[in-house]
Amino acid sequence: MRIGYNPYKDQKINDSEYFHQIIIPVFIPNQEGYFKDSFAILKLCIESLIDTIHDKTFVTIVNNGSDKVISNYLDSLFAEKKIHEVIHTENIGKLNAVLKGLAGNNIELVTISDSDVLFLPNWQNETTEVFAKVPKAGVVGIVPQFKMYENHCGNVVFDNLLSSKLQFIPVKNKEALIRFYDSIGWDRDYNQNYLEYALGLKIDSDLSVLIGSGHFVATYKKDIFSNIVTHIGYKMGASSEAYLDKLPLKKEYWRLTTYDNYAYHMGNVFESWMEDSKNNRVQSNNLKKNFHINKRQNKLLYFIKNRLFVKMFSVKWTIKLFLKYKKLPVGMIENY
Repeated sequence: MRIGYNPYKDQKINDSEYFHQIIIPVFIPNQEGYFKDSFAILKLCIESLIDTIHDKTFVTIVNNGSDKVISNYLDSLFAEKKIHEVIHTENIGKLNAVLKGLAGNNIELVTISDSDVLFLPNWQNETTEVFAKVPKAGVVGIVPQFKMYENHCGNVVFDNLLSSKLQFIPVKNKEALIRFYDSIGWDRDYNQNYLEYALGLKIDSDLSVLIGSGHFVATYKKDIFSNIVTHIGYKMGASSEAYLDKLPLKKEYWRLTTYDNYAYHMGNVFESWMEDSKNNRVQSNNLKKNFHINKRQNKLLYFIKNRLFVKMFSVKWTIKLFLKYKKLPVGMIENY
């Protein structure tokens, strides 16, 4: 039986006061073996996030089947109003957890991050600066990596192929680049030229960006997710990660990364330098919003830029010609 009229029926939801959403899926099923240090690293991740964002940022943590220790910790953050939303679920997979966090909000920018990311000061300022100055930017990463332009970047290379703004530029932060590859377990026997030059765009005298983006931490325009699937059939890896990489291309958005490094990947082993980072945290003060939305979806252009052009671009002699044309030092061309 129902008596009376629900006073909230037919009421419109007010526009969100937030400009930026952060979604972090968390899976820590125990405190042993691989996960021995994961709780300490999660705490550093969330603390560094809270310490470096502005007050118009909405923080969503998705507990993707973690144990009671983690669940209680996340609930305490929510109770203390340090985060805005905590979603508890069984282990449904990383991307499915992200999809849950995306639902129910209409916030212009959304950062999707792993739970072992250490956020550095000014990451939010630098990210929004790229969106403000590069209308076609759809994804902005904050951790430079090797040769990012080779993955899902056919459109940005195609669009700028004849522009002098697209060129190989000196690596801004070599130490951070080395630290990233140390964090994922690589030996240091990789091509040392990758530490010297990266493919980028010189937007103006004050801003350069790198072509491409990783996916362990990156910020997306929310309209990219206007039409998304509701389930991905993998817990991690496989096609689940490619899904996020390909979505921006369908709206002809570019995938970019900040020129300097604004986060560290911590991995699953705690190290003393991670704790030391607390001394340098400052909150963002960049409240920019209302970025360009690209409504064009041209299937023919998508095919030309992201299929046909990419296939031509993968031929060895065309790569060498491109490297020379875009001013990679001559001595590096043969093995880059």
